[in-house]
Amino acid sequence: MNDRRSAWHRPTVSTSASVPARVASWLGFAGLVALGLGFSAGTASAENRVALVIGNTGYHNLKALTNPANDAKDVAAALKARGFTVLEGRDLERNAMRGVVERFQAQARTADVSVVYYAGHGFQLDGQNYLVPVDATIKSRGDVETGTLNLRSITEGLEGSRGIHLVFLDACRNNPLRGAASTTDAGLQNGLARMGNAAGFLFAYATQPDNVAFDGGGRNSPFAQAFLSHIATRGQDIASMMIAVRKDVIAATGGFQVPWENSSLTSQFYFTPGQASVASPETQLWQIAAASRDTALLRIYLSRYPDGPHANEVKSMITVASADPVATVGTLRSTPDADRVSDDRLWDLAQRSRLRQLVEFYVTRHPDGRHVNEAQELLQSIPTAEDADARPESLCERSATHPRDATANTAGVTLAELARNPDAAIAACRAARQNHPEMPHYTALLARALAAAGQRAESVALYQEAAGRGNLRAMVSLGLQFETGDGLPRDPREAANWYEKAADGGSPDGAINLAVSLMEGVGRRKDPARALALLKAASEAGSAIATYNLGVLAQQGVLKENGAALNYFRKATELGDPRGFVSAAILLDEGRGVRKDPDNASDMLLMGVASDSGDAASQIIHRSSAWSTDTIRRLQERLRQAGYYRGPIDGKGGAKMETALRKWRSVGILDMK
Repeated sequence: MNDRRSAWHRPTVSTSASVPARVASWLGFAGLVALGLGFSAGTASAENRVALVIGNTGYHNLKALTNPANDAKDVAAALKARGFTVLEGRDLERNAMRGVVERFQAQARTADVSVVYYAGHGFQLDGQNYLVPVDATIKSRGDVETGTLNLRSITEGLEGSRGIHLVFLDACRNNPLRGAASTTDAGLQNGLARMGNAAGFLFAYATQPDNVAFDGGGRNSPFAQAFLSHIATRGQDIASMMIAVRKDVIAATGGFQVPWENSSLTSQFYFTPGQASVASPETQLWQIAAASRDTALLRIYLSRYPDGPHANEVKSMITVASADPVATVGTLRSTPDADRVSDDRLWDLAQRSRLRQLVEFYVTRHPDGRHVNEAQELLQSIPTAEDADARPESLCERSATHPRDATANTAGVTLAELARNPDAAIAACRAARQNHPEMPHYTALLARALAAAGQRAESVALYQEAAGRGNLRAMVSLGLQFETGDGLPRDPREAANWYEKAADGGSPDGAINLAVSLMEGVGRRKDPARALALLKAASEAGSAIATYNLGVLAQQGVLKENGAALNYFRKATELGDPRGFVSAAILLDEGRGVRKDPDNASDMLLMGVASDSGDAASQIIHRSSAWSTDTIRRLQERLRQAGYYRGPIDGKGGAKMETALRKWRSVGILDMK
């Protein structure tokens, strides 16, 4: 058997200062998604679900906010779609807030699951959290008890009840008492205080305790946007969902805002129970588009995943379809439930992604679809392209976000693409920065747009400003500039200093880049133990690349943990690194550190064929001799069962597999249960 171990490579470092992350990828084999062609996520079993959703925007005597009413409306709709009975209120005065809270408590005490979602002004005093009605006048400590609602008054009535209780607080605005003439700063802090010790509760905060959360420049706050982007993911437990939410908010705010939760849950909970998809949203969209042969869907793929592993194939399909509108660019297997399956799969992806183009496509192509009413309602909560273009904040984010900061809704753009038309991005980001001086995120985006335009001096100054105000992406960018000597004197030690600051602030990319320095002894004395600790922290924060690299290091014996390589590869692929499928297949094929398992090895290869940029298919066609006959035989059997392969079940790969693999890559994963 050939030695197919991964090799440690230093990643390619961009020579442009505007690329904000020189993220390590010690090239080789990677990741493993959970095997068995599907995941079991538990069932809803007719849960009694109740929710209280409040969004206060139009304050009479305090600074008005922009988005809480939108946040409440959209979250309420999403919860109703998940089977919740929702008690909803927007712009509530104190008596109205007390009334809806009492009605909620009466229902929540006997519910299986209760949710509180509050968006608006909130603050802490002496370790207690207070939610602020729109009619509050707060000039002294005495006004706090009479003019607000103590969060404890909502939650204490639920303690000891049989259900689980989830409390989401997008309420960390500046403390209205700070600076008041009639009080002192004793006991005053920004944000909300940590709370919750009773069993069965989860408290989720839009940002870390004692910090301030942003209201946001679009329709929703960064936290609400991320929450809405992940609530519809089937088979995702609440802990995994909050990791995904946290990743998106960190990316959307440059690391300034880090959602945090305190959990005493004793059981798992799924907003959307069911079988988790075996494919990433990117792969789902690719295969639905390829199977449908619809150029509109293909263009939606390119819009959301311009650098995705299937981008070149999509471009070719669009070219073929444009030249010959009746040409067949994909083949969807016919099944008795084909129409319903297509309807369900498309809707599942549309609501999970919240891409307006995709929801509109569903409504247009399935006017009598099973989910068309839900789709029409969802469209009400997603801004149109015209609305987004009218907001400089949205235009800045769409035009200048780096692909490493991609979220569920924002793809990001490469430096080369940004450099083709930087002026629009610069203008939008200047306006966004002026509109939101409290958000260094827009300063960092403006710095990137200026760098793309070659205006390096101003770009460096703005990166330094944003980094000084806590923007983690700007810190990583400065590290890159010092590392490469692009716009700043080359200084590996100073580069490592910036990476360390970013890592200390919670940046996975900062942690990865610092780990490279510590492994290689560049800018820092070699310290493999600390490098591993940094990678583990980044992995726990949801970094697919850090997790992938841990798998490589475990495979090389640097990280000595039984079964670690397979476990890390599994997690990396679940987090979105498709390169890992081949690596997982190799471990299972050879029995390297794990039991030989040809069945699962072949499944991993097939997942890789559908998801990666072509490595898995190349392994089967061009390196088939490196694989055991048992694994290739199982793969051939699966392709024959799917109707794509009619050759001999001989355990030998090669060119005879190419057509079957191409068909599988286009649509096969849709049939994996």
